[in-house]
Amino acid sequence: MASNMADGQQWALVTGASGGLGGAFATALAAEGRNLILTARDTAKLEALGSRLSAEHGVKALVIGLDLSAQGSAKELMRRVAAEGVAVDILVNNAGFGVYGELVSQAPDRLREMLELNVVALTELTRRVAAEMAARRQGSILLVSSMTAHQPVPTYSAYAASKAYVLSFGEALHAEMAKHGVKVTVLSPGLMDTGFLAAAGQAPTPAMRRTMLAPDAVVAEGLKALAEGKPSVIAGAMNRILAFSNRFTPRKLQANVAYKMMAP
Repeated sequence: MASNMADGQQWALVTGASGGLGGAFATALAAEGRNLILTARDTAKLEALGSRLSAEHGVKALVIGLDLSAQGSAKELMRRVAAEGVAVDILVNNAGFGVYGELVSQAPDRLREMLELNVVALTELTRRVAAEMAARRQGSILLVSSMTAHQPVPTYSAYAASKAYVLSFGEALHAEMAKHGVKVTVLSPGLMDTGFLAAAGQAPTPAMRRTMLAPDAVVAEGLKALAEGKPSVIAGAMNRILAFSNRFTPRKLQANVAYKMMAP
C-alpha cells in the first residue's frame, strides 16, 4: 500500500478542483504546504491551477482529468493515484452540481448525471479512500453538502435531496471512522459566487447576491471544522441561524416558503 510517511509529505485530493469552491480548497491546502491531487473534467484549468500553486507555495501538484459522473470513475481515479506512488491523507469530496427547475421540466440525462456525481461517485470515492485511511489509521475526509440539505427545496428537489444524502452519509461516517483514527466532517455552504447558479440554470436575484458568501471564507470554516474533528458545520452565521430555525417550523411550511422564493 502506498504511504507518504517516508518523506513526511501529505497529499490532499480535491475533486471538482478546476474552479469555484474546489479551486479555493486547493489554494488553501497548498498555502498550508499540502501536495495536491487535483481532479475534474477540465484538464487545462487543472494544469494551470496546479502550476500556479506549485510556483507560489512550493508544493507538488498531480493533475488527473476525469469525469467523476462516469461509471467506474472512482476506481479509475484511485488507480491513477496509486500509480503515482502516493496515498491520500486529506480528501475534499467537493465535485457536484445542481439542476434548477421543477422536476418534470428537467432533462432526464442531466438529472441522472447530477445524481451519479453528487451521490454515487461521492460514495464510491469516499469508500475507497476511507478504506485506505482506516488501514493506515489516519486521514481526514471533508464532504461538501449544502444548505439545501437542511430542508425541502422545490425547484431544486433532486439536488437538495442529493445533498441531504451527503449530510446524513457523512455524519454517519464520522461515527464509523472515529475508531479507525479517521476524521470525517460535512460542510454545508450557502450561496456563493462560484458559478453554481449559472451551471444550474438559475439567474440570481439581487437578494440572493447580497447573501452570497466568499468561497475563501467557506473553505476556512470547513477546514477548521475538519481539524477540530466536528461531524458537520454550516458555513456562515446567518445560515446557521436559518438552519436552526427550521427545527421550529413544519416542513410543509418550509417547502412552501422556499418554493415562493425560488420559483422563476
